[in-house]
Amino acid sequence: MKAYRLKRAIPVFGSSDTVVVKIVEVVQSIAMPKPEEMKKRIIALLGKEGGRPCNKSELARALELPGSMRKKLRENLAELVEAGEIVHGKKGRFSVSGAGRSRGGLIGQIKAALGGHGWFFPDKADEENLATGIDFDEQDRFYISPRSMGIALDGDIVRARLVKNNSTSKEHNDLRARVIEVVERRSSRVTGVFVKKGKFSSVQTNDERLPPSIQIGNTLNARSGQLVVAEITEWEHAKDIPKGHLIEILGWPGDPGVDVEAIVHQHGINPTFPVHVVEAAKNIPMEISEEEIARREDWRKRDVITIDPKTAKDFDDAILVEKTETGWRLAVHIADVSHYIKPESVMDLEARERGNSTYLVDRVIPMLPEELSNGICSLVPQEDRLTKCVVMDFDTDGRMVKSYFCDAVICTPRKYAYEEAQEVIENPGKGGKLGNRIREAWNLASLLRRRRFDNGGLDLDMPEVSIILDEEGVPTGYQREEYNESHQLIEEFMLSANEAVARIVKNSNRPTIYRVHEDPDPDRLEEFAELARSHGYEPGDLTNRRHIQKLINAARGSLEEPAIKVGLLKSLKRACYMATPDGHYGLAKTDYCHFTSPIRRYADLVMHRSLQPLLRNRPKEIDRTPDSKRCIEIAEHISGTERTSSDAETESRRMKMLEWLELSSRQEKPPVFDAIITEVRAMGLFMECTDILQRGLVKRVGFPEGRWFFENNADRFANSRGQILQSGTRMKVVVDEVDRIGMKADFKIIEVIGGSIQKKTVRDSARKKPSGKKGKSLKGSQKSPARRKVVRKSALNKARRRKRK
Repeated sequence: MKAYRLKRAIPVFGSSDTVVVKIVEVVQSIAMPKPEEMKKRIIALLGKEGGRPCNKSELARALELPGSMRKKLRENLAELVEAGEIVHGKKGRFSVSGAGRSRGGLIGQIKAALGGHGWFFPDKADEENLATGIDFDEQDRFYISPRSMGIALDGDIVRARLVKNNSTSKEHNDLRARVIEVVERRSSRVTGVFVKKGKFSSVQTNDERLPPSIQIGNTLNARSGQLVVAEITEWEHAKDIPKGHLIEILGWPGDPGVDVEAIVHQHGINPTFPVHVVEAAKNIPMEISEEEIARREDWRKRDVITIDPKTAKDFDDAILVEKTETGWRLAVHIADVSHYIKPESVMDLEARERGNSTYLVDRVIPMLPEELSNGICSLVPQEDRLTKCVVMDFDTDGRMVKSYFCDAVICTPRKYAYEEAQEVIENPGKGGKLGNRIREAWNLASLLRRRRFDNGGLDLDMPEVSIILDEEGVPTGYQREEYNESHQLIEEFMLSANEAVARIVKNSNRPTIYRVHEDPDPDRLEEFAELARSHGYEPGDLTNRRHIQKLINAARGSLEEPAIKVGLLKSLKRACYMATPDGHYGLAKTDYCHFTSPIRRYADLVMHRSLQPLLRNRPKEIDRTPDSKRCIEIAEHISGTERTSSDAETESRRMKMLEWLELSSRQEKPPVFDAIITEVRAMGLFMECTDILQRGLVKRVGFPEGRWFFENNADRFANSRGQILQSGTRMKVVVDEVDRIGMKADFKIIEVIGGSIQKKTVRDSARKKPSGKKGKSLKGSQKSPARRKVVRKSALNKARRRKRK
């Protein structure tokens, strides 16, 4: 068949608004270009110097596309707009965006969420990022939709482009991010179930943050159904199936510890130390030389004690409080890790890479090898140990009036668990001489605590729930741990030491790493205010910290307290490490750092080295410290490792809690939990079990018997008997269903305790007989949506009956 050539005039756009007409030949039998090729041609055409925006018809003519290709053109334009390459402007015209003219984008890190979406955190220290002029302090993260994640995995360093949020929901601000390149993988390792079908092997994942399947080349003799660790070696496009190879077989699901091991590998946490690091740790002398002891302040004959969790092995802080004529003297001794680990040594590099220890539900993955963390650095009783000491004098009002810093040596007479110290505090006369020391310490700590809150500090302490595991790692119950006076005592003393060290190092102008908590976003505080109002509280002006603390005090001891505190935490920014002393909002401290846990946090080790020149008895050789630029890089890195560890810790605890909920729900008499509604939506009730601090959902099928209607204008459910379910309603619930893959639980209500009494509202007036003549329409009367639904349904039923008659 002959191909006909048609001559057509199309506009070609020059440097002015003048349209130059060019005669081109369009061949109807032209080969269909590939999508990527078409996109390149679109960008090239729109990006010509001096070019002006084009609509779809003009683009189709300029690209010489036949009518059959118009649909493909529309699809490609939509994808380019979503990618931020081009902009859909006025009168349906397209133009190249500023971002589309350059492949630059922003550098930052990905935080993937369980729903498949993620968050992009731009690198605030990157020069190219700063050159964009974007205020990253005002908006430090950008939402990424699942389609825009590309091939990025959780924790990856990526290059992303900011695009306009075209969604009808502006929940995630006006701009979103789209990944355009993975710069550096945090970890290419994934965990999943090995599946072998004939000659083909794969790893199937159940995590929405990961590709659903990885094609595997080797098998390591793994058997179908086993949990394995695989490494992705090839993955170019999000729609492709990644390729990789197995690197470890974890075992069968249900084997002791396998589930937690999977979490460890999934988050890229290294559970073991390299051989050369272990060897370096073993070569450290376990004895302290007399020469080293002689140059330090000797506190070995004084009543310096440790107070730690019952199961702790790494004791990194010890205290002594003495009453003085003008107030108190507090000495805080911290394990002198910097004496044993020197800058840029193999152990230092490993500690920096790890950033911190990770405390999982059934194990600890330390930052330092156990030879140090549980050995020579740990302040165990009846053994000489080296410390960095902060000595602070307080007056009778709790003001710090003087402080000094020194290298010291201690030998603690005994260790106390928190439970033991609490018993001593509550029972005057108990514990002998050391008991008196602890009670005097609480006198000072309680004063410091009151003073901190009076100065605007926020009381966000909450009880913790720990899962009890048997020897096989199976959860058998839970234990609620209250944050009582013994915990508060240690907290206040550590805060004071951190503040004193931060102040002296800042005043010395030495580069170091600080702990920073930035001021919250006012919009987020307003969202929290709405939450507080839904629970019946009047929050006041939450930009004033005193009003926030007043709200916290009002909720203290109530069932709503956990929901209020969790809501507040969500409205605040996350604390992080920075190279500038920008203060701590939550603690209301201008100067703050982390100094008191160098065994488990690298930031503290850096601060110990920064403090060395400022000691009373400084060592002969001062450790080298990073310069300002390097401090920025380290701070960014360890902020990331802290987030990773926190996510792994939370996931491991939640996994075991859900496992226990599932097991206990099968009992003849399943446990009943106190709960409070935190949010109401048309799909059901979001709630929190206040005794186990577990959030969940009550779907409509889990409501009490009766016909329930969702009142959208009031954000609540109501039934025909006048009962309501709204934020703040207290109830008794049992487990209905547990989704351990999706990491969530559904509950059902067995009793409504509070909030079910119907108050007089607009809805009550709708029930009253309308005034006027008999038979007058109810149209003008006020009715709730639930009532209107009943009226409409009743009228419909009457009409049907008349029709049948």
